[in-house]
Amino acid sequence: MANELDEMNAPVNPNGRDVNVIEKQIPVKVGIGSKIFEVLLWVCLLIPGIVFQFKKVKAQTYLSQLQQKIQHDASQIDNYLEQRVMILQNAAKLLDKAIDLDKSTFTQIAAFRSGTQLTDSERNQVAGQIDGLSNKINIAFENYPDLKAHQEIADALQQNSYLQKEITAARELYNDTVETWNSAIFEWPTKMIVAAKKGYTTRIPFSASQEIKAKAREVFF
Repeated sequence: MANELDEMNAPVNPNGRDVNVIEKQIPVKVGIGSKIFEVLLWVCLLIPGIVFQFKKVKAQTYLSQLQQKIQHDASQIDNYLEQRVMILQNAAKLLDKAIDLDKSTFTQIAAFRSGTQLTDSERNQVAGQIDGLSNKINIAFENYPDLKAHQEIADALQQNSYLQKEITAARELYNDTVETWNSAIFEWPTKMIVAAKKGYTTRIPFSASQEIKAKAREVFF
């Protein structure tokens, strides 16, 4: 029997393929078969019906705890984003003392310190916009070689780079938990039935911004 995926002879895309995270939440739904399954457990087999009821309670507890884990992981990202905004704000002030920095940069940075609770998609959007502001500040810094001797600015940009790495690590942890959630709510019968009754949907993973994707295609050397 031939391999379904033959890396030697199968067609390939020589240009490669870029991928994107789909911004869509899929609701969990069960059909009539699942309802019949539950009824039969109670009508024909009483004890299995009771056991299944306990399993549903356990499944609900698990999904509730998983939701709290997602919230915790999202909060970690928000904390790092807030710290990064503060660093960028300080860097912008230092740069403005030395050069005529675009005033809109200050307004945009300040807007991210409102303390608003973010949804999954909003968190992606805000992170992308912060990446854009960071790039503007870095470009301004690179355009003025004399500023590289300014230790406070250099320290601020180094802290910004460190926080970006921390955000990347936190995003990976968040995405792992989201993947666990998205898989768990479709585990039939127990978790899927509970998820459908609760109206749960899949969660959207954290994705790279257009700014970061564009920078990844640049020539660095």
